[in-house]
Amino acid sequence: MRNRQTAFIAVTALFFLWGFITCLNDILIPHLKSIFSLNYTDAMLVQFAFFSAYFFFSLPAGYIVKRFGYPNGLMIGLVTAGVGALTFYPASLLHSYGVFLAALFILACGITLLQVSANPYATALGPRESASARLNFAQAFNSLGTTIAPAIGAYLILSTVSPSSISFFKTNTDFPYIAIALFLFGMVFVFKKLSLPTVTDESLQQDNVGNVDKGHALRYKNLFWGVFAIFFYVDK
Repeated sequence: MRNRQTAFIAVTALFFLWGFITCLNDILIPHLKSIFSLNYTDAMLVQFAFFSAYFFFSLPAGYIVKRFGYPNGLMIGLVTAGVGALTFYPASLLHSYGVFLAALFILACGITLLQVSANPYATALGPRESASARLNFAQAFNSLGTTIAPAIGAYLILSTVSPSSISFFKTNTDFPYIAIALFLFGMVFVFKKLSLPTVTDESLQQDNVGNVDKGHALRYKNLFWGVFAIFFYVDK
């Protein structure tokens, strides 16, 4: 029981982290628009590169979780996101907008895998009766991350007083994303040390949602219409 509580705390930290990272995109747009002299269409490729990963990588992420399990899925997601964040440094060295977009796509692929792993895993780390409460609590930290990211990101990326004044950092994006990469890799070490409890799809269905008739997911009306609801919510 104690191991599951510790695991839930660690997973909740991931909700905060990907909320923080996602919100940094809004800070990146004006910064990259300025240094690459982009028009508004080209600048918005930042959001396209990031969120297209959710579309293209969601099914592969599901396969990875099914193949390797939820704990390993979390760690693979952390490594993938860390590689994406670390790619910001060669992008700044090459002064290449395309490499920045590739870095964002890789970063978002890792976050996609984290979300596919962490959401159901959080519901399984405790009694069935409190599963929805645990998920809502974890998602509250996601909102906290999106709340404080603009202030911190604006200071580090848009401010003229930033760590980029140190010769090692070539642009204002280097320090925050290298720091994020190191934190993500550090979380892999933490998760490895925690020996996260294994949760199978079968036990997840039985413990949290009862007996679910297997079949194509989109034939469930609530899920089908929920997909459209989320699309229009994000598109607003």
